[in-house]
Amino acid sequence: MVRFQTSIRKKIILGYFIVLVMITGFSLFAFIEMEYMERKILFSEVINEFFEMTLEMRRFEKNYFLYGMEDDAGENLQYLTRAIEVFDNNAGAFGDASYSNESAQISEKLRKYKLMMTEYRLAKRESALSSDAQMEGQRNQIRAIGKDITMNAEKISQKEREILRKVLSNSRRILIISILTLTILGLVVGQVLSKIVVRPLKQLQDSLRLISEGGFEQIVINSKDMEVVSLANAFNHMLREREMRRRHLIQSEKLASLGTLLSGVAHELNNPLSNISSSCQILIEEIEDINIDYKKELLSNIDGQTNRARNIVRSLLEFSKDRIFRKDLVMLNGLLEEAIRFIRGQLPSNVRINLDIPENTTIYADKQRIQQVFLNLMKNSADAIDGEGDIYIRARTIMPQGKCMEGVESCFTQNRRCFMMSSAVDIIIRDTGTGMGAEILKSIFDPFFTTKEVGKGSGLGLFVVHEIIEEHGGCITVESAPGKGTSFMVRLPIGQR
Repeated sequence: MVRFQTSIRKKIILGYFIVLVMITGFSLFAFIEMEYMERKILFSEVINEFFEMTLEMRRFEKNYFLYGMEDDAGENLQYLTRAIEVFDNNAGAFGDASYSNESAQISEKLRKYKLMMTEYRLAKRESALSSDAQMEGQRNQIRAIGKDITMNAEKISQKEREILRKVLSNSRRILIISILTLTILGLVVGQVLSKIVVRPLKQLQDSLRLISEGGFEQIVINSKDMEVVSLANAFNHMLREREMRRRHLIQSEKLASLGTLLSGVAHELNNPLSNISSSCQILIEEIEDINIDYKKELLSNIDGQTNRARNIVRSLLEFSKDRIFRKDLVMLNGLLEEAIRFIRGQLPSNVRINLDIPENTTIYADKQRIQQVFLNLMKNSADAIDGEGDIYIRARTIMPQGKCMEGVESCFTQNRRCFMMSSAVDIIIRDTGTGMGAEILKSIFDPFFTTKEVGKGSGLGLFVVHEIIEEHGGCITVESAPGKGTSFMVRLPIGQR
């Protein structure tokens, strides 16, 4: 079975064609109706002319009978001849079924009238041979026939006027009905076109609005139109490219963060390696002299420090490897302690990190990605501290419609960034750094925006933070002022929702 590819262009052309057919049909009907009306008007003029001729014919007949002048008889004959010519030239119209009886009588009586009038004139010339009684009888017959002709002509004229009035009334009624029908059909065609053309475009507009608000959902439009399908495919391709580039940015920023963590990890590894080395040296030098309990203590110390080093390396490998996004329940306290251990080597000695995380506080998150969020935020806070300072990290669990930490909910509401629909955790990372002005805050989450010197920042750190938080169904906002430090406020869901 052959399938035809639909398109908006074809549907619009079809709609125009339907409207054109309706207009053409209406115009053709109006033309036929006007042509019929024109014929009726012209025939009405013919009937009026014929009726006037019969009246003139009767007028000169009367004068002739009264005064006996041949001029009146000639005028009578002239009008009679013209009436016969008009009737014969329009015999088809006069033979219309509406007044066929009157027309048949007129045709017969016109010729009879002409014959009797001619005989009367001849008899009058020979009046000596004709009696007055005979002449009077002949005149009465002529008058009766003339009267019948006039009456029949008047009846035809009246009927034609009635027919013309009906035609005009019907034409007016048909015109109104046609206009209403054309309007209704136009509205129906418009609604159909709106349904099959505008609705997919409205769906596309709604999908694009969701994308503009930060959504990454693929565009699905219930339409088979070639243009809409092509446009939706193009936008979906753009979304896939955007998602791919976003992931590349996150990965590149993660690798950059990994590079900055290596020195901190090296510092963390140095302590257990030093302990292992010291214990091994003691065992090597005094293995013969020390008692068995001390040897076990040294070996246990080596084993513990080895496990410590292994855990550090495992955490680093887990952070560095690329894997699919997968959310699980994560203990927030352990996650932040591990992140602090990673970054400690990068922090100046006069910068202190203070944790205030309730026990057993959990979030539903991808551990690797959310750890990158806290690493970036702590690194950003540390960079903002000039000299000695503190970084405070607090967290509180909130329930729907519950009370949040002071300042958090007001900031979220003010910025219209986050609406609590389920249980969540509010996390504040506040520093005592230099702070930022309103102009910088407007662009702080934009990609490649940085206030650091060239070569000291890519401008992707906070952008990646924002992307990861939204990927988790959470939200982030910031408050800052010059000289008053900066507070990053993060809200993350506890459950899958």
